[in-house]
Parts: sequence; C-alpha cells; structure tokens
Amino acid sequence: MKLNLKRPIIFFDLETTGVDTARDRIVEISMVKVMPDGEEITKTRRLNPGMHIPEEASAIHGITDDDVRDCPTFAQVARSLEQFIRGCDFGGFNSNRFDLPVLVEEFLRAGVDVDFKRRKFIDVQNIFHKKEQRTLVAAYKFYCDKDLEEAHSAEADTKATYEVLKAQLDRYDDLENDIDKLAEYSCRAESADYAGRILYNEKGEEVFGFGKYKGRSVAEVFRIEPSYYAWMMNGDFPLYTKKVITEIRMRDKMK
Repeated sequence: MKLNLKRPIIFFDLETTGVDTARDRIVEISMVKVMPDGEEITKTRRLNPGMHIPEEASAIHGITDDDVRDCPTFAQVARSLEQFIRGCDFGGFNSNRFDLPVLVEEFLRAGVDVDFKRRKFIDVQNIFHKKEQRTLVAAYKFYCDKDLEEAHSAEADTKATYEVLKAQLDRYDDLENDIDKLAEYSCRAESADYAGRILYNEKGEEVFGFGKYKGRSVAEVFRIEPSYYAWMMNGDFPLYTKKVITEIRMRDKMK
C-alpha cells in the first residue's frame, strides 16, 4: 500500500558506538526520503564519531575505527543533513526511543538548530509490538515474507522498515493510512523530551519520569529545590533534556 502523505517522510536508521543516547555517537546513517508522489531518495553515509568504536558495537554492525577514519564527522555534514530533512516527518524501527534521541543530540552538539516539535514520528516497532510482539528481522519475514539480508546494515534496516510499514497498512484494516494517526498509534508515552525523562501528566503539565520526584511537576520541584535543576544541568543527561528543563524553568520564572 502506498503511503498517504501530505509532506515528505524520512525513514532512517543509525549505527552507533553504543546504546547510550547521551554519550554515544553515530557511525553510519541511512535515510530514505519518501515524497508525497511516491518518489524515494536514499542517502547513506558513514561518519567518524570522534571516539573509539567499541569492539562489541563493531561485532553488531561490522564498522570499525579504520572504516570511518577518513569519513566526515557529524558536525561537518549537519547543515546539509538539516536541509535534507527539513519539513519532513520521520519513521523508524525503535526510533522514538533510540535513533531519534541520538540524532537530536548530534544536531545539538553540532550547533545546528532543528525544530522537531512540529514533526510526526512513526515508530514501526511500536506498531509491530502492539500487533505481533516481534523483532525487525521477524517483522520483515512476517509482513514481507522475505529474509532480511545484511541485518544491522543501516541501509538494509532502513529499507526494511519502510517496507514493513507499507505491509502493515495492507494487513491491518484498522490502521489508518494517515501520518498523524500512525504517529499517534506508534507512540508509547507522551514525553516532553526524547529520552523520556520529562513526561506530561493528564493535565498536560511536565512532570519527572524518573528519580525521587517521579510524577512531580518539574516547575514546582525547581521552585522548592533549585539545586535539583543545577544537578541535572551538571549531570550526564541528554542535551535535549537539559534544553527542555531550562525552557520550563525560564517559563516558570516569567510568570
């Protein structure tokens, strides 16, 4: 089934130095840009992460330090990448919990401002888990009846994710071919940041999703314990999480 698009959507996958969204870096990025008329534009690039690629990560995606030694850094391609994704929605496999937060962190480190707030994000894994409870390789076999060759290659995983979503639309009559509806269906929990540290409660207020103040209003906690804000800003939290709590604090001070 062809996707019903009002604007382009980017299907993407990252290979990284590890699984820490705040610390680890991208070593390969692949994007398939699908236009409303169905045209597909594929871009795949390896990147020098500026740090050692751990052997356990190389064992998964097959990319070593030598493979990316002469590749550009993310900062060097950030502006051209921002132009490529400008005005697009996003789709991926486990992307809401991993790929998207990592991508946001890389843009922040590069000093390139990308407004993700108005984008829609479809996590094909979330749809799959709600429907069938499996992995990407199994999802590809289940929905497309094909074996996923070169699994953990960013481009192969990206294209497989795109094919799986189209197959999901063909299979499930109750799954609407609408980017807004798909993004809503594939979301897990509503969060103010991409790491899930700051959530929204039923009133639409930002609350902590972790720690001793879990469930408490962020603005309220910062009022009664300003040092908690300082602790988070000096701590090992994602840059985007720090940006969100700073916006909350400044907004509260302006009241």
